[in-house]
Amino acid sequence: MGTRGVPAQHGGFETAVEEIGKRLAARGYEVSVYCRNPGQRITEYEGMKLVNAPAIRHRLAETLSHTTASTAHAIIKDHPDVVLLLNAGNAPLLKPLKLAGIPTAIHLDGLESKREKWRGAGAKYYRWAEKAAVKWGQEVIADAQAIADYVKQTYGRDCVVIPYGAEVINPPSTRLAELQLSPQGYHLLVARFEPENHVIEAVQAYRASSESRPLVVVGSAPYSQWYVDKVHAAARGDVRIKFTGAIYDQELLEQLYGHAITYIHGHSVGGTNPSLLRAMGAGAPVLAYDVEFNREVTANHGYFWGDSGQLQLILNDIAAGKEAARLVELHDINQQRIESAYQWDAVTDKYEALINSLANRSGK
Repeated sequence: MGTRGVPAQHGGFETAVEEIGKRLAARGYEVSVYCRNPGQRITEYEGMKLVNAPAIRHRLAETLSHTTASTAHAIIKDHPDVVLLLNAGNAPLLKPLKLAGIPTAIHLDGLESKREKWRGAGAKYYRWAEKAAVKWGQEVIADAQAIADYVKQTYGRDCVVIPYGAEVINPPSTRLAELQLSPQGYHLLVARFEPENHVIEAVQAYRASSESRPLVVVGSAPYSQWYVDKVHAAARGDVRIKFTGAIYDQELLEQLYGHAITYIHGHSVGGTNPSLLRAMGAGAPVLAYDVEFNREVTANHGYFWGDSGQLQLILNDIAAGKEAARLVELHDINQQRIESAYQWDAVTDKYEALINSLANRSGK
């Protein structure tokens, strides 16, 4: 509860719900997923029951309005043994779920109050919601140890740490020609266009670099058009920079990850990032913004930058061929990291243990 639901069409939350939900269903659990994909009418997917609940289509109201409707349905009709509530912004629904006797774990989803899209009243709300989630949740889930450390230091509460997962893939390159690309012939950036993802800084660094291979920028931002405009302005006139918009074709996206010479990752507030995991699972060497979340996921294997100047220097060295051997080495290191620490079956094991613990405590 608390996401756009499945089939996964958007971000990491939805992918996690799909991957974990279908595995739990295959293990014999009855899994209900509350969805708000526009126009969706299907009521079953990969063994999961789908409940298509309404939402107010507005940046500040969409998530909470949908989760309120979902909570009402769960309390009145579904009566689940356990609820997994995703996004700290949904914290107000913890109390009615508790009053209804439904054990609930809440997933924090990074440091939401630091996202630029929630500035002002939105940021103030998320600061309150984060505190409420930690106080009211029967269990609190963090997707990175760094998030759990922050919660412990700030609020004195322990979290259950369960990361996202990814697949190790070696896709073909048959579809790259659709974008006029060739294997190892481009740098890749995949992100929602928001300031905390440092898309402008990455574009500026690439534009100032001596790299001749194109930069492929995948992504969009439904509620941040002003930032989208700034990103495009930063790239204006540079034919090496290719904007594709959001790509929902997973086969094409996998091929882009799998054949990029590097993956540029500017995310700074979101904990374990699913796009970073996907890139690593495909073997892409990572040029990551230097924050503890990204160092944790990569186990410090990669290149790290804190501003456009530092990223430019890294790109210049790559363009000059100075990092060729290291880039080849990172392909294998990244795939081994995903294989050992970020497998969906192991992630599901941890959620299954959490669900059973909550149910047992409530006597269900």
